[in-house]
Amino acid sequence: MNTDENRALDFVPQKEIVYNKLLPYSDRLDQESNEILAKIKNNLGRAVQLKELWPGVLFWTRKLSTYIRLHGRKFSKEDHILFIKLLYELVTIPKLEISMMQGFARLLVNLLKKKELLSREDLELPWFPLYEMLERILYSKTEHLGLNWFPNSVENVLKTLVKSCRYFPKNATLEMLQEWRPLMCPFDVTMQKAISYFELFLPTTLPPELHHKGFKLWFDELIDLWGSVQNLPGWEGNLVNLFARLASDTIGYIDWDPYIPKIFTRILRSLNLPVGSSQVLVPRYLTNAYDIGHVVIWISSMLGGPSKQAQRKLSGLFNSITSFYHPSNNGRWLMKLMKLLQRLPASIVWRLHRERFKKPSWLTPVPDSHKLTEQDITDFVECMKQPVLLAMFSKTGSLEAAHALQNLALMRPELVIPPVLEKTYPALETLIEPHQLTATLSCVIGVARSLVSGSKRFPEGPTHMLPLLMRALPGVDPNDFSKCMITFQFIATFATLVPLVDCSSAILERDDLSEVERELCSATAEFEDFVLQFMDRCFALIESSTLEQTREETETEKMTHLESLVELGLSSTFSTILTQCSKDIFKVALEKVFNFATTNIFETRVAGRMVADMCRAAAKCHPEESLKLFVPHCYNAITHLTVNEDVLHEEELDKELLWNLQLLSEITRVDGDKLLQYRGQLVQILQQTLYLKCKQGYTLSCNLLHHLLRSTALIYPTEYCSISEGFDRPLSEYFPIKDWGKPGDLWNLNIHWHVPTKEEISFIFYVLDTFLQPELVKLQRHADGEFEMSRFVLQSLTIIQHCLMGSGSLLPSLNGEKITDLFLFIVLDHILENSEDDTKSLFLIIKIIGDLLHFRGSHKHEFDSRWKSFNLVKKSMENRLHGRKKHIRALLIDRVMLQHELRKLTVEGCEYKTIHRDLLKDLLCLSTSAYSQVRSKAQQVFFTALGTYNFCCRDVIPQVLEFLKPGRQDITQQQFKGALYCLLGNHNGVCLANLHDWDCIVQTWPAIVSSGLSKAMSLEKPSIVRLFDDLADKIHRQYETIGLDFNVRHGILFKKYEKLINYLLDCLNQRNLPWKFEHIAIGFLSLLLRDDHPLPVQAIRFFVQSLNHDALVVRKMSISAVAGILKQLKRPHKKIKINPYELSGVSEPSEILAGDRQDNQWVKYNSSRLPKTRKDWEACHFVEKTHWGYYYWPCKLLVYAPPEEQPKLGRKREELTEGEQIIYEHFSDTKFIEQLINFLSLEDRKGKDKFNPRRFCLFKGLFRNFDDAFLPILKPHLERLVADSHESTQRCVAEIIAGLIRGCKHWTFAKVETLWKLLCPLIRTALSNITVETYSDWGTCIATACESRDPRKLHWLFEMLMESPVNGEGGSFVDACRLYVLQGGLAQQEWRVPELLHRLLQYLEPKLTQVYKNVRERIGSVLTYIFMIDVSLPKTLQTSSPRISDFTSRILVKLKPLMDADEEIQNHVVEENGIGEQDERTQAIKLLKTVLKWLMASAGRSFSTAIEEQLHLLPLLFKIAPVENDDSYDELKRDAKTCLSLMSQGLLYPHQIPLVLQVLNQTAGSSSWHARYTVLTYLQTMVFYNLFTFLNDEETVKDVQWLVIRLLEDEQLEVREIAATTLGGLLQCNFLNMDASMQTHFEKLCKTRLPKKRKRDPGAVMDTIPPADLVKRHAGVLGLSACILSSPYDVPTWMPQLLMDLSVHLNDTQPIEMTVKKTLSNFRRTHHDNWQEHKQQFTDDQLLVLTDLLVSPCYYA
Repeated sequence: MNTDENRALDFVPQKEIVYNKLLPYSDRLDQESNEILAKIKNNLGRAVQLKELWPGVLFWTRKLSTYIRLHGRKFSKEDHILFIKLLYELVTIPKLEISMMQGFARLLVNLLKKKELLSREDLELPWFPLYEMLERILYSKTEHLGLNWFPNSVENVLKTLVKSCRYFPKNATLEMLQEWRPLMCPFDVTMQKAISYFELFLPTTLPPELHHKGFKLWFDELIDLWGSVQNLPGWEGNLVNLFARLASDTIGYIDWDPYIPKIFTRILRSLNLPVGSSQVLVPRYLTNAYDIGHVVIWISSMLGGPSKQAQRKLSGLFNSITSFYHPSNNGRWLMKLMKLLQRLPASIVWRLHRERFKKPSWLTPVPDSHKLTEQDITDFVECMKQPVLLAMFSKTGSLEAAHALQNLALMRPELVIPPVLEKTYPALETLIEPHQLTATLSCVIGVARSLVSGSKRFPEGPTHMLPLLMRALPGVDPNDFSKCMITFQFIATFATLVPLVDCSSAILERDDLSEVERELCSATAEFEDFVLQFMDRCFALIESSTLEQTREETETEKMTHLESLVELGLSSTFSTILTQCSKDIFKVALEKVFNFATTNIFETRVAGRMVADMCRAAAKCHPEESLKLFVPHCYNAITHLTVNEDVLHEEELDKELLWNLQLLSEITRVDGDKLLQYRGQLVQILQQTLYLKCKQGYTLSCNLLHHLLRSTALIYPTEYCSISEGFDRPLSEYFPIKDWGKPGDLWNLNIHWHVPTKEEISFIFYVLDTFLQPELVKLQRHADGEFEMSRFVLQSLTIIQHCLMGSGSLLPSLNGEKITDLFLFIVLDHILENSEDDTKSLFLIIKIIGDLLHFRGSHKHEFDSRWKSFNLVKKSMENRLHGRKKHIRALLIDRVMLQHELRKLTVEGCEYKTIHRDLLKDLLCLSTSAYSQVRSKAQQVFFTALGTYNFCCRDVIPQVLEFLKPGRQDITQQQFKGALYCLLGNHNGVCLANLHDWDCIVQTWPAIVSSGLSKAMSLEKPSIVRLFDDLADKIHRQYETIGLDFNVRHGILFKKYEKLINYLLDCLNQRNLPWKFEHIAIGFLSLLLRDDHPLPVQAIRFFVQSLNHDALVVRKMSISAVAGILKQLKRPHKKIKINPYELSGVSEPSEILAGDRQDNQWVKYNSSRLPKTRKDWEACHFVEKTHWGYYYWPCKLLVYAPPEEQPKLGRKREELTEGEQIIYEHFSDTKFIEQLINFLSLEDRKGKDKFNPRRFCLFKGLFRNFDDAFLPILKPHLERLVADSHESTQRCVAEIIAGLIRGCKHWTFAKVETLWKLLCPLIRTALSNITVETYSDWGTCIATACESRDPRKLHWLFEMLMESPVNGEGGSFVDACRLYVLQGGLAQQEWRVPELLHRLLQYLEPKLTQVYKNVRERIGSVLTYIFMIDVSLPKTLQTSSPRISDFTSRILVKLKPLMDADEEIQNHVVEENGIGEQDERTQAIKLLKTVLKWLMASAGRSFSTAIEEQLHLLPLLFKIAPVENDDSYDELKRDAKTCLSLMSQGLLYPHQIPLVLQVLNQTAGSSSWHARYTVLTYLQTMVFYNLFTFLNDEETVKDVQWLVIRLLEDEQLEVREIAATTLGGLLQCNFLNMDASMQTHFEKLCKTRLPKKRKRDPGAVMDTIPPADLVKRHAGVLGLSACILSSPYDVPTWMPQLLMDLSVHLNDTQPIEMTVKKTLSNFRRTHHDNWQEHKQQFTDDQLLVLTDLLVSPCYYA
């Protein structure tokens, strides 16, 4: 293979597609590829020099993509690097049109795909241009205003691009950190941005000697940050993805051990598994959970190495979640668990492949010390085995389990396959559980290859194959479809892997066989038997599918979908079996199938097709033998039946004739040169049957013609055997058993190709002359009117179409005029004129046109489905471990064939010639026909053609638009509809109405709008209305901003842009345009706003006037548009650089410290230094963005320059531009404003309206561009609106005020001061009139106003809001609302207003004992925001904002009365603020209610939980929380319960665990049994959610165990029972182990003697307190019961003995008897399914006792 390297190439190719070398014409390919590549390089270079992006560069980059698809990376390394650099330059052109950018990006990703081809030495790419591009597109400042339209796919394309381009220079890491660290402010959205940039960009593949310039710069910082965040913010997932990538790229260079308990604890938490019964879910845990794909990479990269800790934790993880895999469990978490199961083995296999089999490349290899050892692999497979075996029968299907087993079996077949087989054999025996059968079979298919190849580890594997095959046969069952399909797949899989040759005689001939081989040899004698039995099964299946009676009556042409699937399964399985048979077995099978086919007569629709398929399979394998039998038989039968001339004219033909025709037409699909010897007979049959009158007859005959031509004309492989030499050699030379499961050898495939010989080609042309030529002549004469044959047009066309399909690959491509084309146009015109209702002929003409345009020997859709099925089969049988294309030979041949077809389908440079144009014209004519079926069929072909031929769209559009012209009188509604459909396009093809090209849009958009005036348009027809809706919708969905800047054509494009806008405006001015079209036109106009070119003046005027349009839709579109226009007119403001360290007078710190430092004090709000005069104001440096300075100052801190350097304010009308003048005039007009305000304060949808950001943007833009010019006109309106408490008026005024506050950013001090004098009273009034409907709008208003603004600028607002929020005026509700509004403002300011937060907290503390629930909830939420800034993150200074610890200690003092009291706390506070001081206790209860609200609110919002402070409250909560789930409890108890549930799920740091346990221990000694009960439920959840952190410290495990066992002996029955449940749970998740000491402890307790029952006098009071002995004895029984119930799905060795111990206590006093009964019944329930298996663990005596127990009278008692 490698000898011919010095071929026609003068370079070493980077990486070719190997399959090209196996094609029969591979010698021609080098020259072909050289020519194409030279063309591409030449033209691409020229286009770039000429700066001609469109069409030059675009066209040739597409050619390059095609080249890569057909030839792979077949260019030299130098060229590869040049291509990449060129495309990188192209992609990062600043104003590049998005669709081009995406095209270039996809090609660039493709060029960079194979990482190993180019090392870091070969290629270096800068990172900054990519970052700028992402910033510009993903965080676009103008997209939300409609000035840029990006497609949805752009985000994924860009991210993939960055991932592929990580060839950054070695200093890139440092530069990135400097760029993005300043964004890391955890309270701000920029944190998400910073971390996701880190995840995308940070390079992790630097070589070890450069690690100090790579991950070592950030690893500690980020891993500590990750380790200290507790409440799963959105960016935590991005960090995990980054760590996973880092781990995978630097295996062996990072010691993960210190982090492993944390990592596994968090992974376990991220699975969101349910624990305990009454769990409250935090919604954030569901949405921000980790991505399993990355988790898996992380885990698999940490395994191996000396310490083995990761494997121990992984085993722990699977131990603790195994029971969730049992099929009886189901929930939304199941998908995640299944994904984990499926991906983890695949990831390990990939890693092993990389370490052991992959060619070494420039990427850093794994050091030997950290490679996975054999022991590592065994441990890994062992820990996955149990969950996978459980998941086989999961509710979600067995796919994931099968995939996992396939990979596990590659590593350790001896561990995985036996248990699967143990489940499979019984499943094959049972008839009643089909699900079990399909699940096990699909798993065996997964491990099939590892099973039959019999590796050293599992030599006895192959012996299972025959028994499995024989037992699977009954699965071919006509009554159960899914069982039938999986059985076919099962048999086909094994048949592909194994040559079916009888080697039993080898035992006598050879003496070098091993034991297993001898066993296999004798077993192979059964192969023949198997094949014959399989055929009998298939015949039975076929006979049951024949529905003679019903089929004949209903005349359905097609099989049902299920039948066609069965047909496919049957034929492919049978053909696989015959391909793999030895000659002897084949002969027997052939005879059998021949007899079956010729002794019966089948109907040709269902059964006939299946039988013919089986015969075809036989003929394909050995054409000579088969044709010798079949052809003469069919020939004689058909000749005999057509002897009589009358047959030609019969409408209904004899079934025997049809069946023989069908049989013959199928068996001719074989190797062409074997057919030639029968050509005389076959041509004779064609002459006899092609002209039958019966449609069924001549269609079958046409199939025969088609297959005959195809077999001789195409290039294809003739055999797919698993060994290239075949099996027909004597056993002494060739021993088939050695080839079981053997992969094909890619370098010596020896494919036998069928390539048409000269003889065959001349035969083809003879056939075409005989049958095609006369038909063409006939049709020609018919069209000229010389010859009447309307009845036979259809037949004639059918013959032509089948000739075309058969010989399509030989016909020359359409270059000029050929007879066929001429005839088509004439016939088509003739039919359309004389008999348009002959739709069947029209269908055929459409087919023929389609074939002429696209057919080159195979159809695109057939190719796609074959490609898909090839990939499925490849997946189910691939060996990812050894890689290197070690596939089965048949698969490799299939792939080479697909490569050949792909070359045929990818037609080079589909030039668009006149002939194509005429054909497209005909298609368009048919697409607008009167019959809807004709239309839709023609449209499909039309759309395909549009996608194939470059530049034909420009030619077609005017023809389509003809039908829409308003003036035409002769257009029917059908034509109108057809034309609209042609514009709409199909869902994934070209959409003519929306091509990314100015020339096309300038034509189509105005035409769509003005078609509203066409005579054929009617809004009464719902189908037409729907079409217009779809069109408008599609254009809006798919529109992307089209570039205006392709250098040379710059001026021309602007003209087109303005021309389009003027056209649309002209359409809008037409008097009688229906409203729908007016809306469509305005929609189109709004798409044309851009950020690089202002809207023409006339369009600005139109939009401003439309603000007061009658229609709501139009007003909404205009508001958005005017907001965008104002953004276009915005004048740039100058910025200057300042140095924060100079301003604060502090030197720059040496290391990073986040939080409140000396150098960021000056940004904060300080009431003693507020800018209250003009001088202060102008001297003040305002920093608008909240995040600057919290973590790190940016290298270049920019602030706005002083006012005198900014654009002029207070301009007069003369100083404005033309566009600005229009806006100025309208907004200075009192009438216009009045009408606008009236419209804006109307209700839209009652109760659904919210604060509208679009309107806010409109007002913000007005006040920003024209400062306070319109304020005097608006002032009276604002005062009027504020006083009106209606919902919609309040909303309107809130939107304007928010716009005002944000718009006055650059006003002078005087103007701002005046503004606030106006605003403060307005906002006060508004807040006193606040209602349920409007409070959220005011909250949004203030929050929006404060967003990204320096707090010192807004001091008027803050001081006013802080006056006295909770003063009782207007009742509790207004208080709550004021707090809400204030919270909105302060939350936006985050860490910069500590003073205000302190003042607010001081103000609120005395008010915490509020009585009203709504105020309490609001205060709780406000407290969350006050303490949000108090985070315990690494490298963060203690905050100067309020701290939780101080607050909690003050609260605890007030709660003391509750802490000390022992009696139950009832909620006996009257809901009203009574006069006079209430006692401390009542006050404390009120306070507690508010505190609970705060704890609940902060659980989901803050970043770190103040565990230590909350611990002081725990005992109190334990006391209050109720035990039962009952909603009738009062608020206090319900809240306490919720709080406990949330707190127990919290993440704990190792140093906090002892503190928590101390509190739990203390409470466990409490006098209230409620508290003791709740401790246990808390403990259960807490341990599971922090499992590995607990397990990491043996002391704590002992403490937990001691605590539970102590509570097992509690005097309260309920506590004992919940303690037993908890113990069972801890055992089940393997937190505790069942050891001998525990067992003896319980057995000892069980033996506690009970005092004898004394006879009591009837009058004596019952003894209520149970004696201590009874409690102890019960505790022992409960302990044993917990142990038994802790393994519900298996029987460990210790269990039988415990069950015996339990049985003794069956007749003890209550409550012991009850416990024993419950345990036994649960045991019976959970072990019932697999009892046959579990029985083996017990001795006979034990089984007797057990049966007696489980089915004894006492069981039913």
